[in-house]
Parts: sequence; structure tokens; C-alpha cells
Amino acid sequence: MADPARTALRGLTVPPRARLVVAAGLLLTVLWPGVPAARAVPAEPASYGAGAVSYGAGPASYGAARASYPAAPASYAAGPAPHTAGDAEPVVRLSTAQAGKGGDITVSGSGWRPETLLMLLICGQSEPGRGVIGGTNSCANAEGRAVTTDAGGAFSTGLPVAEPPEPCPCVVHVATVTGERTVVDRPFTVAGHSTAPLPPQTGAGRLSVLTTAELTGASGLLVWFGAPPGRELVFTVGNIGTAPVEDPVFRVGTAHGVYAPRWEERQWRGTVQPGRKARITLPVRLPAGAHGDYRVSVRYGSELLVEQPWGVGRPWGVTLFWVLLAVVVPAALFRIGMAVVDRVRPRHPGRRRAGAPVAPHGTPATPATRAACPCSCPCSCPCPCPCSEPGTTAAPRRSTPAAGPAAAPAAASPAGPATAHSAPNPPSARTSAPDSTPGPAPAAIPAPEPPENGPPAKGPT
Repeated sequence: MADPARTALRGLTVPPRARLVVAAGLLLTVLWPGVPAARAVPAEPASYGAGAVSYGAGPASYGAARASYPAAPASYAAGPAPHTAGDAEPVVRLSTAQAGKGGDITVSGSGWRPETLLMLLICGQSEPGRGVIGGTNSCANAEGRAVTTDAGGAFSTGLPVAEPPEPCPCVVHVATVTGERTVVDRPFTVAGHSTAPLPPQTGAGRLSVLTTAELTGASGLLVWFGAPPGRELVFTVGNIGTAPVEDPVFRVGTAHGVYAPRWEERQWRGTVQPGRKARITLPVRLPAGAHGDYRVSVRYGSELLVEQPWGVGRPWGVTLFWVLLAVVVPAALFRIGMAVVDRVRPRHPGRRRAGAPVAPHGTPATPATRAACPCSCPCSCPCPCPCSEPGTTAAPRRSTPAAGPAAAPAAASPAGPATAHSAPNPPSARTSAPDSTPGPAPAAIPAPEPPENGPPAKGPT
């Protein structure tokens, strides 16, 4: 009886391309015996061979061949899975657990967020279960180091050993600077440093900060003129103790520059159950006119929970007010002083201010004064008498010859009859005699009379 498999192979038609590939593989194996068999002819899955046989049998079995080909791994199609904080807890490793002041240790870690800035400090009065009591004030900040994790969330750096300001037990404190807050403390002993027991915990409830704190709110227009700036500090805490925490009282401190913070108590109304979290909002206010770099801290009991920087702008409205005050006040004082001097200084008779009305220098002449005054004018108008002015002496008016029978008639002229008497001369100008005492008026000098037998007056030709 014929073998069914051999009968099937006899009816199989091998494509020419497959024949060339098999021949080339056999020739390469013969000519290059040093090539391992695995590299010369890679092993293929059995399902792939069955698929090729099915493909040669006809298009009808092509779908079965595709179905029999091994599927690619799902991880290869999806690519490398991104690192998340929940995949692995951050780990910190120390090269040694004890060293003296002046030495160096190597701190390495893994499982952190990629490309994250970390802060490394040696802190006293701390232990991994309770954290750093007193915050970074209990750490050797001057000898601290900063490092950035790589793409895989790992790091390794050296850390100089220094004595913290608080006694041991001590830890190597590693915390994130940006992003979600993550803290890991590793026990460490500073050789030769003092040791003291940790303060006892008060109550069974314990609050721990879960998220980074932030300052919310905005300042009004009055802050630009020196009003006290205010914000709200918002952060989330969780109760990691065994008892609820009711109406916790926090201490909020504000520090400017290198000065110590000023603490104020702020009570939050509410209850934080064990294993639960709560969002805390505390008001923060600075004194009037505050500006510069401030640091806001929050304590609960003896544990420092939050430290948040706060940059306050300068109140430029106050500066503008002082500039205007320095310009307006001197100008106002100058005007007041000039007004006082103008009223106090004496008046001169011959000097008057511009724009002031001109006062009359004399009094109107009356019939009595006109008869007694030799310089009065013959008209009856109420003109002022020049003699009444101080320091002046008026010259008497010249007398004119009266018309009468003693006067000889003037000779007739060709142009017309001559006038009976000559026109009166105008009064002489006033002479000022400020240095002499006014005396009696001099006698009037009579005007010369024209000769009787003189030549006749010529008229106009």
C-alpha cells in the first residue's frame, strides 16, 4: 500500500524561488563549514512550514496559513510601557550606613519619575517612620546636593557627610523638588555626632502632606499703595494614624530672607478620619508695605508640613506718592512764603505794583482854594490844584494885560483888524524842589508890553 504522505509530496509543486533559497543555503553550508547551523539556516516554527505547504497547495488555504503563523508579542506592538509612579516604589541605597564628618558616601536610587530633580540632605532628629521633625531646619543644608534622574528614573551621586544642627537619630533625606511630592528617608549614623531620643508623639492621629502646596488668590489695587498682601495656602493632607483628627490647629509662619519665621495659629474646621485625606485652606497675610522674597511654612504639632516660597512685588504707588510729595510740598511752601513777604515789606511812595489803580495826587479845587492859590486856572472846572501835591511848587501864572482905554489900539494890518490883546501864555511847568523847604511864592513878573510906535504886525502874504 502506498504511503499517503509520500503520495502528497509527489503532487506538491515547489515554487522556483523556494528552490533557489534552499540551494543557496546548502551551498553556503558546504563552502563555509564554520558557520553554525543556527546561523546558516535559522530554525522556523513548525506552524510556518505548515503554512508554506498550505500556501503551495492553493489560495484556498491561504487564510489557514495566516492563522497558523505565530502572532507577534503584544508588548512588541505596544512598545515599551511608560514608567509610572505606581509601577515601583522609589528606592534609595547608601554605600555605607555610618561615616564621620568630612567623609563622602554614595547615594543611589531607582523607581523615581524620569527627568526629576531630587534634593539630598543629611538630617537630624529624624527617622523613616516619623519623617524629619523640624523640617529642613534640622538638616545640613549647606552640604546638600541636587541630582536629576535619568530616563529610567535612576540616579547615583556623592554626598559629603556633615553634622546636622539637631542630634541623631539621623537620616539621608531624598525628596522631589518639582512635581508631585515624594520623600524617602534612609537611616544613617554620623560618627561622633550627639544622639538624643525623639520627642514623644501627641495623640494617635498623624497628618502627612500628600500633594505640593500652592498659594492661591490675587492682590487688589490697594496693595500697590502699601496695603497688606494676602493669599490662601492650599494643600492636601492624609491621616496615617489610627485615630481621627478633629479641628486640627496649624501654625503658619512667614519669614523674610534669612530672618526667623513669625508664627500664627490657624484652626481648620473639620475631621480627618484614619486613612482619609482632606484639602486644607489656610489664610496667609503679610504686614503692610511688605515686598521681596518670603517663605511660608506650616507646622502641625512639632512636624513641619509645608514650605512654600512667595515673591511679593514692590508697592510702586507708595514710591510715586513720596515723589509727588517731595515736589508739591516745597512748591506750596515757596508760594506761601512769597505771599507773606509781599504783605510784610514796606511800600515806597514813588513805587507801585503793576496793575494797581492810580490814586489821584491832588484834591479838586474849590472857589476858596482857587482864590488863595496863585497857580489856579481861570476856568471854573474842578481841576486838582498842583500846589496840593507833596514836594512840588507850582510857578505862578503870568498875568496878561487887561484891555482898557490906556492900551493903544494895534495898527491895522492888510489882512484884517488886529486883536485887542494878546493870548494868555500857558502856565509854566512845575518845578520839583524835594530838598528845599517850600516858602512863599515869588512875585509875578509882568510880561513885556509891545511898543506903542512899533511897526505894524505883518499879516500873511
